[in-house]
Amino acid sequence: QVQVVESGGGLVQPGGSLRLSCAASGSIVSVNDMGWYRQAPGKQRELVATITSGGATNYADSLKGRFTISRDNAKNTVNLQMNSLKPEDTAVYYCNANIRRLYYPFQDYWGQGTQVTVSS
Repeated sequence: QVQVVESGGGLVQPGGSLRLSCAASGSIVSVNDMGWYRQAPGKQRELVATITSGGATNYADSLKGRFTISRDNAKNTVNLQMNSLKPEDTAVYYCNANIRRLYYPFQDYWGQGTQVTVSS
């Protein structure tokens, strides 16, 4: 079994900051890419940022410069620092991890999501 659990969401005023965290745990042999996606009401889930096990990052073009993704390979955690938040950043944020379990190939695991609301 593998669990992917997010934390750190909440309500923040425009211009504020939030830090999301995600931890993968369980019978993990190896973790490949980790990342964050978000889904706003009435919209499709979209990429926020991803990071490889080697630290290479990829961001949605519209978020570059405001969001920063980082990870701790030893702890199987990934974080998302979000600055200068805007109302349009309001969404449920999901953590994704590409994980290999013992006797299984790599596959994607998703967290349950954490709500981020940017509002005054």
